[in-house]
Amino acid sequence: MHDLEFDHLHYIPDDEVNEVAWATDNVELRTVGIDIGSSTSHLMFSLVHLQRLGTALSSRFVVIKRQIMWQSPIKLTPYLADYTIDTDDLAEFFGGCYHLAQVDPDDVDSGAVILTGEAIKRHNARAIAELFSEVSGKFVCASAGHHMECQMAAHGSGAVAMSRGNGNTVLNVDIGGGTTKFALTENGEILATAAIAVGGRLIVEDKAKGMTRIEEPVLEIARGLDLELALGAPLAPQDRARIVERMVRQVMRMIDRRPPDALSLRLLVTDPWPAEFANRTLDAITFSGGVAEFLYKREQRNFGDLGSDLSEGLRHMLARRRDLPPVWDPGQGIRATVIGAAQFSVQVSGNTILISRPDDLPIQNLPVVACALDLAALVDPASVTDAVRKGLARSDIADGAAPLALAFSWQGDPSHPRLHAVATGIATALPNTIAAGIPIVLLIDGDVGKSLGRIIRNEVAPGAHVIALDGVQLKQFDYVDIGEMIELTNAVPVIIKSLLFK
Repeated sequence: MHDLEFDHLHYIPDDEVNEVAWATDNVELRTVGIDIGSSTSHLMFSLVHLQRLGTALSSRFVVIKRQIMWQSPIKLTPYLADYTIDTDDLAEFFGGCYHLAQVDPDDVDSGAVILTGEAIKRHNARAIAELFSEVSGKFVCASAGHHMECQMAAHGSGAVAMSRGNGNTVLNVDIGGGTTKFALTENGEILATAAIAVGGRLIVEDKAKGMTRIEEPVLEIARGLDLELALGAPLAPQDRARIVERMVRQVMRMIDRRPPDALSLRLLVTDPWPAEFANRTLDAITFSGGVAEFLYKREQRNFGDLGSDLSEGLRHMLARRRDLPPVWDPGQGIRATVIGAAQFSVQVSGNTILISRPDDLPIQNLPVVACALDLAALVDPASVTDAVRKGLARSDIADGAAPLALAFSWQGDPSHPRLHAVATGIATALPNTIAAGIPIVLLIDGDVGKSLGRIIRNEVAPGAHVIALDGVQLKQFDYVDIGEMIELTNAVPVIIKSLLFK
């Protein structure tokens, strides 16, 4: 936890420390991370220590320590006969976890509920979110699309921290129940992500009942092998071996970042690898997800699926490939997910903000789309549009689907031509948001919020609903609540909720 970009203090009980001052600048939160995925579900309770940056005049708190207090058993995600998730079973499981951990729900300060993989496709995914609706103000409840899931797995596994700490290039391969996610990371920055429908629980077999679960991607693989799979029928050992071998080859093609073949094109759930990263040299490959537990020999049990077979096939293939970089263990396999959410508030000055419709506040749990804008001396609106669109794609968010917050840093002269170019680029990237009357929320690390908001509303997209706040530093995996405007001061309270990883 000392790989931090800021100075921080440690409390030493023997020192004569002013406890009141310490309490003002230091906060401890109990948080919970809940993961509901294609094949497994689990949660963990953590204690998070936040400290105010710099002097007491700063309003920004940062996490300086996180400690996992209790982890639940891994539960196979329960499905009903119609393939919907059994929310009653989940509610009983999570309630039991709170009881076993001796944690009262009222004592939890914040949390994150993450739905991933096949779980977000189920008809009652909304019902899962409603399990936690009573604490929606404190919790982040996010449905992670494939690109976001790739990033979460890379962070949660420890691959990103490993890449940043060693200054190298790492490919994280997260093999779950329904999909395999890939994240290419260089010096701690995720450069590209991709995902394919290959996973350990695409087939589930019961010794007495035959195959009880057959997902469409494995039917696609079987058709290419001239195999017929049917519920209730047994899976012949030779057929299992052929299916697993074909899955392994698809995973290896993605690891090699080769152009997709015909089967790959049918199994990809994202775009293929960008061509620019095809020849990027790797220093290491890391694995996470449920299948990684078998690969690293931390799990021996048979769950009636393809997980163990898939790991064996990958192990043999990797052993034969002398041209590949070493395989490292990033530290987390099936628990490569969020451990919770840190939550803190800041006050944004009313002198530097623009809120076109104050009556629409408050707004809760806006996902932050972090954009790296190229703010050259002469700003190109097209480059701004491209950066915003890439940010949306990285976060699996469609323009106009729901409110979101664009976060970026401002550098250079706040001249009208530069501000107008940025405003034009943002508006061009968000036509559906503007047409639907959804607010364009801008959170800027700089002092141009009010000016930029006015240009969008008055010149670039007349009448657009704009909320522009500045002096706020945000990043990917942050969510924000924007409270009602405080009378007289015109200040707006902003609560930032940051997803935390091990």
